[in-house]
Amino acid sequence: MIDTLKQPKTSPASERVATVSTGSDEERVKSALAAFAKADAGSHPAWLQSIRNSARAQAAQLGFPTTRQEEWKFTNMAPILQLPLHPAENVGAKITRKDIERFTFGLDCYLLVFVDGHLCADLCSLPKDGNDLQLGNLKINSPEVEKHLACHADCGENFFTAFNTAFFQDGAFVSMAEGKTADKPVHLLFIGASEQSGATALPRTLIVAQRGAQVKVIESHVSLADAARVTNAVTELVLGPEAQVEHCKLQQESERAFHIATIQAVQGKDSRWTSHSIAMGARLARNQIQTLFDAEGAEAILNGLYLGHAEQLVDHHTVVDHAKPHCDSHEFYHGILADRAHGIFNGKIFVRQDAQKTNAKQTNRNLLLSDNAVIDTKPQLEIYADDVKCTHGAAIGQLNDEAIFYLQARGIGEDLARRMLIQAFASDVVERIGIEPVRAELEQLLATRFEPAKA
Repeated sequence: MIDTLKQPKTSPASERVATVSTGSDEERVKSALAAFAKADAGSHPAWLQSIRNSARAQAAQLGFPTTRQEEWKFTNMAPILQLPLHPAENVGAKITRKDIERFTFGLDCYLLVFVDGHLCADLCSLPKDGNDLQLGNLKINSPEVEKHLACHADCGENFFTAFNTAFFQDGAFVSMAEGKTADKPVHLLFIGASEQSGATALPRTLIVAQRGAQVKVIESHVSLADAARVTNAVTELVLGPEAQVEHCKLQQESERAFHIATIQAVQGKDSRWTSHSIAMGARLARNQIQTLFDAEGAEAILNGLYLGHAEQLVDHHTVVDHAKPHCDSHEFYHGILADRAHGIFNGKIFVRQDAQKTNAKQTNRNLLLSDNAVIDTKPQLEIYADDVKCTHGAAIGQLNDEAIFYLQARGIGEDLARRMLIQAFASDVVERIGIEPVRAELEQLLATRFEPAKA
């Protein structure tokens, strides 16, 4: 809880921002685009090839982001360009069920496994024919793929979204039939297995919930190899009228890896999207999470928990676009940062002129466990309607010595007292997850994640 915090000592954010060189970086970007274009020898349907060609041109035009751009001010992506970027090879045949057991939560679910962005069919568990849930990769024969794939995540503003759209090789497709509820959760497991520095995977996901459909989806990103590799993932969610989707993204990649993700949802009338973004791994992680209210009566609940230690950098950018009236959005993001970790939260809420009766709330709370940890938080509201209810706020603090003393006075050791307070702070987000085995796994990880501070 926020009342267990005290105000921390802070250091200027500018001390943590490195200068990015542009000359050689431009050449590296051109080289990477050329390498991926050369590797993209597969045949694609005409409609998809047109999208890919357009995205390739947009990536080249946008160029690699730098800290001189406002959206990337605190997130220096330049270290990625120091890697020999190349498409990750398909090594799925080397992965066994035993290798992935520790990533499946012991959950009774439908499972789709991708290794370095490529489907590994032998490890999947799919619904039977005739099931109302359609699950497979993006090569599946479905008109919904052509209708929605690469139509919602905007390539015109984000280099990494454009790069993924231009060169992704495979991805996950989930579609829930009209008026039906999935009998099990769906687990999309993306595994980084390449041991080559600079190996880059481009996972793509399309989730469609038709009118009145209900489905829960877990999207996990994990590593089997401790290499300086790159994941650039894009997920698109399309919610029809009255649909309900719970989407839980868990990022636990190697702390030498780089993870960039875009999540874009489009919501129909009276739909409900619940998003959980849990970021624990990677040397650098950047998450762009966006939703568009495309009809009245929709609701979005965006929950986030980011944990950083050592030299990790974890960035969350959220955008909630209230384009229609009578829609609700609620954001709850908590960060826990230790050592010299750096967290970024930038939450934007747009309320357009016709979006009357909007109800929007945004909260960002951060717990710093050392004097060297840094958080840059920037909640934003842009309101062009006059009949709305909108609030936002951010809080930064450290563990309260009085709260620790209170627990010690009741026979609890200092180390355990600190861990209890950290877990209580994180539980506000973890307890919102509606899939019990996932929630239990996170609670266990939190119990051992942070070493107690030494005097």
